[in-house]
Amino acid sequence: MDVYAGVLEVLDDVLSLQGRARRLAPDAALLGSVPELDSMAVASVIAALEERYGFVVDDDEIDGATFATVGSLADFVKAKLNA
Repeated sequence: MDVYAGVLEVLDDVLSLQGRARRLAPDAALLGSVPELDSMAVASVIAALEERYGFVVDDDEIDGATFATVGSLADFVKAKLNA
């Protein structure tokens, strides 16, 4: 499974989107556009990504740009996997 699809699964699961995440394009805005994605949900998404992919995210690695779009979040995950 590719990283993008995995990120969509994590978003769908953590945010309880009931399949709506599958319709999100890479350029779909996240922060401010997906009501379920609040500050607490961001922490939960990060924890779920860490568990799924086996990496650790330091606090200083995350900023608003990471969660700007689905694609930017997937790119972040890819970068962590390639580090």
